[in-house]
Amino acid sequence: MKDLLRVADLSAGDLSLLLKLAAGFQDEPAAESGLLAGRIVPMYFAKPSTRTRLSTAAAVARLGGSPVTVGPDELQLRRGETIGDTARVMGSYAAAVVIRTFADADVAELAAAAPIPVINALTDGHHPLQAIADLLTVKEHFGDLRGHRIAYVGDGGNNVARSLMEATALAGMDIAIAAPDGYLPGEDAVASTGGQAERHGGSVTVTQDPAAAVNGASVVYTDVWLSMGDSEDERAHRKDLFAAYQVDQDLMDHAGRDAVFMHCLPAHRGEEVAADVIDGGRSLAFRQAANRLPAAQAVLYALLTDRLEGHR
Repeated sequence: MKDLLRVADLSAGDLSLLLKLAAGFQDEPAAESGLLAGRIVPMYFAKPSTRTRLSTAAAVARLGGSPVTVGPDELQLRRGETIGDTARVMGSYAAAVVIRTFADADVAELAAAAPIPVINALTDGHHPLQAIADLLTVKEHFGDLRGHRIAYVGDGGNNVARSLMEATALAGMDIAIAAPDGYLPGEDAVASTGGQAERHGGSVTVTQDPAAAVNGASVVYTDVWLSMGDSEDERAHRKDLFAAYQVDQDLMDHAGRDAVFMHCLPAHRGEEVAADVIDGGRSLAFRQAANRLPAAQAVLYALLTDRLEGHR
């Protein structure tokens, strides 16, 4: 497996290996500090980023390499150079490519042409690095993944929800998605992840009732309601529509007594989450953010050393 474009590209064994490697890098951050010695990793960001940009740059540095961050105005893509040509050139200089952009098709085209590993650092459809860090956080807190249920409350059709569904399916976990009509996961996504989850001992449930979703959950998870580029009309519409899906203390009380809160950040306090929840003692949001670094380090290491078999 050369690239990581989405979680579903992994096998269950791959995901388990990545979590094991990430935990190892938590304990020994410099364990493989010579892997990228004298090499660069271009990081192309067409969207703003805090956690992904900094965590992947730190991961490259911990493996001994030099991250080179570039944006749309710093390459020749806007002057007509093709993605394929750009990929081939990058392959002449670099050890791997990290890309955060809009269309999944662009990342797939880059990976098809590049002779080096390509890592999806977020697209409109997927956010695999986030999901790996999420499961690392759950395992770190509870000691295991099986037997735990994640309740995702909010926009069930976005990239974070989709990658989280794919990850929990491979891990044999239960996940419940609560979203208003029109924002539930697509039927194809539910069918594919549901089948995968069942094979590994887990399940996928969708509902419009947030209280039902969080009932008995070990983790209550949410994400922002609004995306970059949304119009003012869309923003107003979403705020009204999602108001009943805010994660507050009342909703947390419907979950298990030991349930924790997670959020991929950035957070809008007073919208998708109440301030006393994300800043309270049950919140793992900032531990989750810290875990983006060993997760990225694990992915880079596994791809560069050809440790992943891919979904078969």
